[in-house]
Amino acid sequence: MKITERLKDKRKIFSFEFYPPKTEKDTARLYSTIEDLQDLNPDFVSITNSSTGIVPHRTTGLSKALKEKTPFEIMVHLTCVSHTRKEIREIVSQLKEIGIDNILALRGDIPDEKEFKINSDYTYACELVEDLRTMGDFSIGVAAYPEKHPEAASLKEDILNLKKKVDAGADFAITQLFFDNKSYFNFMDKCAQMNVNIPIIPGIMPITNYKQLSKFTQMIGVAIPKELAENIEKYLDDKESLMQFGIDYAVNQSLQLLEYGAKGIHFYTLNRSKATKQILKTIMKHSEIKN
Repeated sequence: MKITERLKDKRKIFSFEFYPPKTEKDTARLYSTIEDLQDLNPDFVSITNSSTGIVPHRTTGLSKALKEKTPFEIMVHLTCVSHTRKEIREIVSQLKEIGIDNILALRGDIPDEKEFKINSDYTYACELVEDLRTMGDFSIGVAAYPEKHPEAASLKEDILNLKKKVDAGADFAITQLFFDNKSYFNFMDKCAQMNVNIPIIPGIMPITNYKQLSKFTQMIGVAIPKELAENIEKYLDDKESLMQFGIDYAVNQSLQLLEYGAKGIHFYTLNRSKATKQILKTIMKHSEIKN
């Protein structure tokens, strides 16, 4: 079933993000995670592409494997900044052969020209969305940024960019991770004011590793609220306590978002299951996410 069909349902939905493993050890961990999360019956799982889209075969390969071995509905990330239209058509043709109905259309990070020869027909994600509409009957998602994209001059400008993707044919959006729900509420208010009315699913990443968290937030321009940072500091030398604190924080954050009216939650799992599983099981006890 396409994600657009699931979004028409009155109940809340939830989903997981996985990324293609690079090593044998990573592969074993991923499949262990998938096995552990499979019984939770997510509405869909997303498979990431590299930030530049240079190695799309990893994404299509993992998507094919999961399509054959699991009951998951799969959404494939498709990054266009490093591709020509011909290459995108070839990738989309492969996705059709696999049986993929859902695509997250992304621009991606512009590669370093010293490392890669850039040969692209695309400048913005809205151009990819427009092309995908002519290539098949896909359910098309796009990225949204409650704290604005790092390259955008302002939140208003970034929402205008999101509107271009919607006007080009995007069906729904998934947000970049965030830790302050006020940023999502403010973002949704501004989207409504600017007639951006597609479902926008909040993306949540459990806090389990402080170094990893710091790296991610600096890289993507996401703020860590002062109160959250102060609490994390208490558990720097206690991994188990940090894990539990992160789980509790994500549960409270998710429940507040669902109460606000978010259609569901998209979990950035980092190919691990323990925190995500505990968070989701707790949420299910206190919301209609699975009703």
